[in-house]
Amino acid sequence: VVSARAATVGDVLANLFAAVGFDISREYYVNDAGRQIRLLGMSVSARYMELLGKPEPFPEEGYHGEYIRDLAQAFIQEHGEQFVSMSQEQRWQEFSQLALERILASQKRVLEKYRLKFDTWFRESELRDKKAHMRVFEKLSQKGHVYEKDGAQWFRASAFGDEKDRVLITREGEPTYFLVDIAYHVDKYERGFHKLYDLWGPDHHGYIDRMKAALRALGYPEGSFEVNIIQQVNLLRGGEVVKMSKRAGKIIEMEELIDEVGVDVARFFFLARRSQSPLDFDMDLAKQTSEENPVFYVQYAHARICNIIKHADEQGNPLPTAADADLGLLTQPEEVALMKKLVEFPEVVSGAARALEPHRLPNYLQELAATFHRFYHQCRVVTEDRELTKARLLLVEATRQVLANALRLLGINAPERM
Repeated sequence: VVSARAATVGDVLANLFAAVGFDISREYYVNDAGRQIRLLGMSVSARYMELLGKPEPFPEEGYHGEYIRDLAQAFIQEHGEQFVSMSQEQRWQEFSQLALERILASQKRVLEKYRLKFDTWFRESELRDKKAHMRVFEKLSQKGHVYEKDGAQWFRASAFGDEKDRVLITREGEPTYFLVDIAYHVDKYERGFHKLYDLWGPDHHGYIDRMKAALRALGYPEGSFEVNIIQQVNLLRGGEVVKMSKRAGKIIEMEELIDEVGVDVARFFFLARRSQSPLDFDMDLAKQTSEENPVFYVQYAHARICNIIKHADEQGNPLPTAADADLGLLTQPEEVALMKKLVEFPEVVSGAARALEPHRLPNYLQELAATFHRFYHQCRVVTEDRELTKARLLLVEATRQVLANALRLLGINAPERM
């Protein structure tokens, strides 16, 4: 579920960057060449053979999720027993690729359902195939930033702000993940990007300084690479934390979550707090259709305004132009408070983009909805005073527009009726 939170944060950050004038690209980095992919193939192979009554040992650190069994079952239906005669190594390789492609296709489908489209799906294997990591190694070596110790090749990371030096090539001659990751970031610079924003999981915090050290050593501008750490999500049901373990197969997948609570609610809830803070996602609250649910509360404000404008028009009070309304008539405290809150919106957007804090947007939306509801309960929009009616209609239309714009930045619907 932390991946769904990361997807939401990244997508909304991209929307915010675009809103303040940046030319942006959303990119998904596919780790398709490492040990985890090999373990995936081994796990599927073990389940495949087990289902065919020819059991083989399950890998010690393999994946136990039900999705592994589902993949194996699907491959039996599509290919029968054609993989049985292969050597075990061959079968592992075959299943690694088949499983990866199927998982990626599923991820793309779910992300589309979640209203998120990546511009690029970049594969780690591309870097390895074109030896991009070795070019980076040579460049660091030529600059004098690499030395040999205990048969391994080390980067002088401590000279560039990291707490210690890091291995680039092991004594067995294998490139480390770190070296390939450096090459990935270099590739992005070479493709013309000036500013790189990565979203990493909670267990990667210690990785930031070493990556910054490598890019510093290669001469890339200070501040051109930023990392947003996305902290853990705790799903709550009945006030209790739902226990999850990917390897043990106890997981709630992103699609299950959005099917249960809806895309709008999931997006809003994932942005409820700073991404660097753990998040409690209350499933019971998420399914409520009451003012207790912040998404419902905000969307209801938008729908209520649409209804006000519609009824005003039916009563012969069409929406006025700005030139046709005297906003100087809006002097009630609730009217002034609402106008002040609306004026904050541009700074909320630019501030959220600048600070990499998309949670500022849903916070602002809740404040705006609350300010509007206070206005609504104190000030009748359609009155016998036609000039005051025009001014108030213009005020509620401005509120509707800001609500709609902010919801659009969050990838959330702004319903006209509820």
